[in-house]
Amino acid sequence: MKLDLGSLELGVATAATQVEGGNADTNWHRWAATPGKVKDGSTPARATDHWNRVDQDIALLKELGIRHYRMGLEWARIEPQEGVFDPEAIAHYVDEVKALRAAGIVPLVTLHHFNNPGWLEEHGAWTHGETVGVFVRYVHRVVNELKDYVDEWITINEPNVYATNAYVFGEWPPGRKSVPEAMKVMSLLAHGHIQAYQEIHKIQPHAKVGVSQHLRPFDAALPYNPVDRAGAATMAYLFQWASFDAMAYGRFRAPLKGSATVREGKYYDFTGVNYYTRSWVSGVAQGTRPNSPMNDMGWEIYPKGLTRLLKTVSRKYPGPIYVTENGTPDATDSFRARFIFDHLQAIMDSGVDVGRYYHWSFTDNWEWIEGEGPRFGLVAVDYDTQERFICESGRMYADIIANSGVTEKAYSRWVEPSASSSIVGKPQDPEPPIRRPGPPLL
Repeated sequence: MKLDLGSLELGVATAATQVEGGNADTNWHRWAATPGKVKDGSTPARATDHWNRVDQDIALLKELGIRHYRMGLEWARIEPQEGVFDPEAIAHYVDEVKALRAAGIVPLVTLHHFNNPGWLEEHGAWTHGETVGVFVRYVHRVVNELKDYVDEWITINEPNVYATNAYVFGEWPPGRKSVPEAMKVMSLLAHGHIQAYQEIHKIQPHAKVGVSQHLRPFDAALPYNPVDRAGAATMAYLFQWASFDAMAYGRFRAPLKGSATVREGKYYDFTGVNYYTRSWVSGVAQGTRPNSPMNDMGWEIYPKGLTRLLKTVSRKYPGPIYVTENGTPDATDSFRARFIFDHLQAIMDSGVDVGRYYHWSFTDNWEWIEGEGPRFGLVAVDYDTQERFICESGRMYADIIANSGVTEKAYSRWVEPSASSSIVGKPQDPEPPIRRPGPPLL
């Protein structure tokens, strides 16, 4: 055995807005309708048509041997008007999770994955405290409807990425550029998670509930330069650790704001880690490490970062850990096999007891402002015909699942020919970072 995964379970992940298709009235459908907001002019109305192809996609999951599937719900379908729930949409999701269970696949359901109903966006979404109660009402309805088939929930996906891209950089809906507003959004998302966590446990006392946190190392370009070190530490705190502490423990530290209604406690049953890349920091600028292996979107491929983060998370937030997203855009499927191997190796190297690894993503998907260009899927999709094709990396992933690890034969067939130069633990380059905004915060 080239890599023994022990008890680590492998799954795949998707998000509703990115795969379902259709004309649900979401913040993203509205955003994409404005020319110039999405790079290739596409919209989520096509995506992979998963809404109409659930049976086909479940058959593909079974063919790959997948037993854990992270999926999202489209809030705008379930509650198309404020306070009005659509029984047909709810029935569709009930049928989907029921079919997954019948196929021997455990669903992990995400309740909010960057997707707001249009009516909520009109009201200011997560800039208003009332949204917390509105979100909990939605969660209450969904959990009651799906509880016979689902007992594992992610309340909110990557709250820091949503707040940063939508309210600092202004590249996501609603296109605001206000750091104070972003901090308010992060605070209210934390309140939303805590109240949703409590609500879910009232309905399902034994449910497993967590948050998918986007994490990355922020490394000083010159480790002995105090300015670079301070910049990296500040970015890491503001982007991920302040929000993480608020959601996990109800500890709201500046610039986030708590309230008298939230007490400190433990508000997670597992920690979800989404990992893609790292940030290379020089002063107040963050960029990509020079001369590093990169994927199709220009993100550094740095497996050792996952090792480092898992050690930090296990120390700061004890309990079960799932890698709820990890993957790479690779249009030619030429280095994804190496990427998967290196990151699974990184998990093993961490010494941390990670329960699950969900590859991002199951199929290609509509990648937010990047549109249909990036190809993340183990299963490739022809968007014009909606035909699905299992990639060679998908075949390898199925082989890993079947063997609970990477065999010597699998390594020789798929990993060795990979074009990636990704190497776990590659020495750092002492050069300063390239002066550019750096990899998008997903």
